[in-house]
Amino acid sequence: MQNRRPVVLSFSGHDPSGGAGIQADIEALISHQCHACSVITALTEQDSSNVKKLIPQKPQDIIEQARTLCADFPIAAIKIGLLGHHESVAAIRTVLLEHEHIPVVLDPVLAAGGGAQLATEQLIDSINELLLPLSTVLTPNSDEARILAKQQDLSACGRHLQSQGAEFVLVTGADERSEQVHNRLFMASQQEETFTWQRLPENYHGSGCTLASAIAALLAHGLDPFTAVVEAQEYTWNALQAAYRPGRGQFNPNRLFWVEDQA
Repeated sequence: MQNRRPVVLSFSGHDPSGGAGIQADIEALISHQCHACSVITALTEQDSSNVKKLIPQKPQDIIEQARTLCADFPIAAIKIGLLGHHESVAAIRTVLLEHEHIPVVLDPVLAAGGGAQLATEQLIDSINELLLPLSTVLTPNSDEARILAKQQDLSACGRHLQSQGAEFVLVTGADERSEQVHNRLFMASQQEETFTWQRLPENYHGSGCTLASAIAALLAHGLDPFTAVVEAQEYTWNALQAAYRPGRGQFNPNRLFWVEDQA
């Protein structure tokens, strides 16, 4: 009997260190028994500490590769990560408009974990104008939410981003100076829910990619967005708790922690 796995298409950058980007997406998707298809938006020179160079790919190449995949595979969800250039945003929007029935998870990667800036003002404006209205779930961390919304209060940020068209906005709070981590989900009709997690001790490379990809995987399996967000947070926290340090920089989430648990 054929083992059918839902297909998730990921648009993101290539991280040669293996901690974030496309490789992180693939690990998280495989962990959720999905088949991962990928389109590279940018090459990078980076290690486990920071990004040193960003090399965006040609917009037309992004469109053509995505169209080739969509013609072959029954894409069940789309995840968007590092974009690298405002022209890449327009290219991905072209693809999304051709497949408006597919749920979209947008992780707006604006800076590397080591602090390198990965987005210009033009790119930020393009994300707001072109991708937010097409997003099912938006997953900014608190810094990204403030940059996108151009406000400081996180509640106001969440509401503003949702007003721009994102159906659900999950603002993660690991970068805040709080004893525990508070992730805030903004939903329709002014509904809001806060999820509280134990703060873990290390700095992690690719945690946002892990969370967004897990949400996309669960949407691909047919879960509703709220349930997908809840279950993806638990998966991500467990991956972070089991994290390891392969290089000299940040820790990597162990996205296949459950395999070791069963060994």
